[in-house]
Amino acid sequence: MNYEIKYIESLDETLYTGVHSTGLRVYVMPKKGFSKTYAVYGTKFGSVNNTFVPLGKEDPITVPDGVAHFLEHKMFEQSDGSNAFDMFSKYGANANAFTSFTNTCYLFSCTDHFDECFSHLLSYVQDPYFTDENVEKEQGIIGQEIRMYDDDGEWNVMFNMLRAMYVNNPVRIDIAGTVESISKIDKDVLYNCYNTYYNPANMVVAVAGNVDAQKVFEIVENTLKYRENGKVVSVYPEEPENICQNYIESFSSVAKPLCSIGFKDNFLKTGDELLKREVALKILSKIIAGRSSEFYKENYDSGLINDTFDTDVMTELSFSCVSFGGECENPELLKAKLLERIEFYRKNGFNKEEFERIKRSFFGSFIRNFNNVESIGNMLCRNFLSGVDITEFTKIYEKITLELMKEILNEVFCENLCVLSVVKPITNDNTQLR
Repeated sequence: MNYEIKYIESLDETLYTGVHSTGLRVYVMPKKGFSKTYAVYGTKFGSVNNTFVPLGKEDPITVPDGVAHFLEHKMFEQSDGSNAFDMFSKYGANANAFTSFTNTCYLFSCTDHFDECFSHLLSYVQDPYFTDENVEKEQGIIGQEIRMYDDDGEWNVMFNMLRAMYVNNPVRIDIAGTVESISKIDKDVLYNCYNTYYNPANMVVAVAGNVDAQKVFEIVENTLKYRENGKVVSVYPEEPENICQNYIESFSSVAKPLCSIGFKDNFLKTGDELLKREVALKILSKIIAGRSSEFYKENYDSGLINDTFDTDVMTELSFSCVSFGGECENPELLKAKLLERIEFYRKNGFNKEEFERIKRSFFGSFIRNFNNVESIGNMLCRNFLSGVDITEFTKIYEKITLELMKEILNEVFCENLCVLSVVKPITNDNTQLR
């Protein structure tokens, strides 16, 4: 298998990149002196991909909500009755998997027996085993998981925020789906999704750690089976610029009220512009309400917020938003104060020294990621899954300016694009509203 070698001078790192004959993209970043190695095998298939054109077909279909997460669970079951985790345990590796809004990833880390573990990772993800019986069994298991998250205050405050923000975009739907939606999943649905989204041209492998890059490519070449590949066509509903509703609340088993104040970003980007947007939004959110900001200090000292308050940015090809939140006894007041602070920056601009300090801090955090094999692997995986090039981060970082901060502030941080999600503690008076 052929590969290219790229020395990234700004990071003092070497990246090996290759594309297998099946279309699978492979990234390897050796880290000499590291004891641990990490590998991740990902596909562009997440919870938002519920409508698509099956590979080899012409017309789109819609599958039940939660199918990407359901499929991830089922991939560990083997036709011989074993579980894919068993082999990792045999070699002392830690394995896991996750499904997000936009992708599904299978991963492991180890300090020994990398070759065996890596071959196993590539093998079991290529070998699905779905039956009527094991699908029905999994419906019960995932149904219990869904019910557990139904009582998770932090989970609810985030997803309610997305439901209030988005009118049609499937990001407003819980990643695991609902008990009702997963009851409609059968083996044919799973195979249809697998054959479409798990085709090698829609997937990526990233490895970081104490490895020989050439050996990694040899294992890929020797282990990967030929499969039909092709361009995946996902279909997304048209999303209006306006939010769905500006306030949403629910009740859960929380000690104190939780809130999430979200802003909808309608300026979706691709490639390096997506990474630039993400970095800019993260810097801007820290300027507005990060731990070193006047907003944080003032409201922490007054007792309106506590150390659970934080900022979050989600930027993907099909959606983008910024949120602020944590425990708060008076969420409406917090929202008012946040909008007031944003308006202050709109009228008065930003402090250049503060901007440069936070920008430098963010760059330092990025550089430190290369001391962690999991962070490296996940960033390289995102190279492909989100269409960004993390090796160009330094060039993109230099394009983050005060002028860009002002531009994004006016595009995103507007009251008409703002939603407030609140989760309140259950009491005897509101039990029926849960």
